[in-house]
Amino acid sequence: MTDSPRVAVVGFGHQGEAQALNLRDAGWQVTVGAREGGASGARARALGFAPVPPAEALSGAAWAAMLVADEALPALWPALSRALSSGATIVFAHGFNLLYGALEFPGADVVLVSPTGPGRVLRQSFERGAQLPAYVAAHRDASGHALESAERYARAIGCGPLWRTTVREETEVDLFGEQAVLCGGMNALVTAAFETLVAAGYAPEIAYLECVHQLKYLADLMHERGIKGMREGISGTALYGDLTVGERVIGDPSRAAMRAALEEIRSGAFARGWMAEAAAGRPMLDSRQRAAAAHPIEAARKRALGEAGAPMAGA
Repeated sequence: MTDSPRVAVVGFGHQGEAQALNLRDAGWQVTVGAREGGASGARARALGFAPVPPAEALSGAAWAAMLVADEALPALWPALSRALSSGATIVFAHGFNLLYGALEFPGADVVLVSPTGPGRVLRQSFERGAQLPAYVAAHRDASGHALESAERYARAIGCGPLWRTTVREETEVDLFGEQAVLCGGMNALVTAAFETLVAAGYAPEIAYLECVHQLKYLADLMHERGIKGMREGISGTALYGDLTVGERVIGDPSRAAMRAALEEIRSGAFARGWMAEAAAGRPMLDSRQRAAAAHPIEAARKRALGEAGAPMAGA
């Protein structure tokens, strides 16, 4: 292998931007593949890349990072796969399409390199000289060295320690984490807490500050010290409430809902539902997102933080 590998980064979203920048800074020759006339291509040019159509980017590249959105890749894959160079190592950041997308691959290594954080965090860590843990797996090992290639790529984008796993484990655990905690569970929990306080007559701004705004500080403490360390950093009153009430809020019904969600992921029901929704143009998803954006919690946030133009309570 050369000291300066040529890599095509297809897709310039959150992960694509961060990985392209990190690879370039690590000395790799990076070609960005982006749709002509799109916002991502303009952003890539502003960052010093010379984006080209995705299929053109893949021509001659020894590495191909497929960082297109999960729902968009299957339709693009036939054209992309035909453009791949013989023997190119194909890199995915998430196993969704490897597990559910029914993609066909040429005779090449196909690997998973999944950073445990969004693209902006990966980039910030790289710029600080720090690393972000990542999962690595070999989906297809044509060369006999696919896992080693995955680890080489992971180190180049600034990841470590590296945890060897399988595509199925990464995909199922990632989907479950997003649904039960990181997105679905967290958003539902803070919204329900806000609604409970407001329904009881408390000011929406105070409810927002207490149940949403302060979450970051406790999450940062947990991130730095773990659950044990976070508990050591809070007051005795907060600790008593934590250990006596938390298990009532997240009790047997919540655990049963988590088990049901995990089973839907493992059976493929979640993937089928999401792919059908995406194919239909996301009508349910967009409707629910619009409704959530109009929730009183959003106006309370603006007032609580003193954002310009936010109406005062009671106005």
